[in-house]
Amino acid sequence: MSERPLCSISLDVDDLWSYMKIRGDAKWVERPSYLPRFIPMALDTLDEVGMRITFFVVGFDATVDSYADAMASLVARGHEVGNHSFEHESWLHLYTREQLTEEIIKAENAIATVTGERPRGFRGPGYSWSETLLEVLAARDYLYDASTLPTYLGPLARAYYFATAGKGMSKTPERKTLFGTFRDGLRPVGAYEWALRNGQSLLEIPVTTIPGIKAPFHFSYLLFLARRSEALAFGYLRSALATCRIFGVEPSFLLHPLDLMGGDEVHELAFFPGMDLPSKKKRELFKKALGILAEHHTPVTMSAHASAIRARARLARRVPDAAPPTAAPAAAPATR
Repeated sequence: MSERPLCSISLDVDDLWSYMKIRGDAKWVERPSYLPRFIPMALDTLDEVGMRITFFVVGFDATVDSYADAMASLVARGHEVGNHSFEHESWLHLYTREQLTEEIIKAENAIATVTGERPRGFRGPGYSWSETLLEVLAARDYLYDASTLPTYLGPLARAYYFATAGKGMSKTPERKTLFGTFRDGLRPVGAYEWALRNGQSLLEIPVTTIPGIKAPFHFSYLLFLARRSEALAFGYLRSALATCRIFGVEPSFLLHPLDLMGGDEVHELAFFPGMDLPSKKKRELFKKALGILAEHHTPVTMSAHASAIRARARLARRVPDAAPPTAAPAAAPATR
C-alpha cells in the first residue's frame, strides 16, 4: 500500500425520473429531469475542492439530446464515466442473460456516443447484481464492478424507505429486496476478485462500510446524521476512515445527486429523507466531507483505484453467492 492510501469517489447520476420509478410513481414515464442543472453545479463544486471522480451514468439519460452538452462535460472536465444500466431498475438480479446483455450494451453505447469514453466500470442500481451480470461484464472486458454494499442494514434501510419516501408504494416482488438483504453483510468490505463459475474473473470494489461492524458511511448516511449534529456526522466519518486504515482497507466513497440538492431545488422529491436541508447547506457539508477524505487519503477515480489494486499483490478470490433469478421482469416502457 502507498504511503497515503487511495480513496475512490463515485457519484451515481440518478435522475428525478429514476427516483420516481423506484417509488412506483406512474409519472416517471414522462422522464422529468434535473440533470441539465445538476451536472454543471456538481462539476463546479468538484472544481472548488480540486477532485476528479467517477460518474455512473444511466444510459437512457445519455440518449437525450438536450442533456448531451452536460454529459459530454463530465469527461471534458477530467472525470470518469461508468455504466449505471440503461433503465435504472433495482432488480437486475431478476434479469435473464439476454436482458442483461442488452441492458449493458445499450447503456455502454449511449454513454460512449455522448461522452467519447467507453465505460470501464459498472454499478447496479440499488446495489442489484447477479453472477450472470458479472459474467456479462467480464465478457465485455470491464475493469471492475462496484455493485455491492456489504452491510447488515439493508432490511432496515428498506423498512425506513417504505415508511418515509416509499410510503404508499406497492411492495412488488421486484422491490422485496430493495437495498439488499442481511446476507450482504457477510461479504468483504475491501476489494476482491470474483471467481466466476464459468472460469472468468472480475474485480469487485464494494461501496465501503466500516470494517467489523459493516455500518455504512457514504454521504447520504452522513447527511442523516448531520441533521442531528454536524459534529456527530464528521466525527463518525473520521472514525470510519481511521478504522479503514487500521484494517488496511482503501475506501470507496459513494455520492448521489440528492447529496447536493435539497427540497428547495427539487420540489418533487421534498418528501425524501434529508431533503429538508437547503441545497446551500448540503454543498457546504459535501465540501467539508470531501476535505476530510483528503486528509489521510489520495482521492482518485474508480478506474484509477482499480488499476492500482490490480498492480498490487494477488487479490482474495470469492465465488458469487447471489441467488439466481427466479423470474424475468416485465420490460420497461420504451418512453423517450
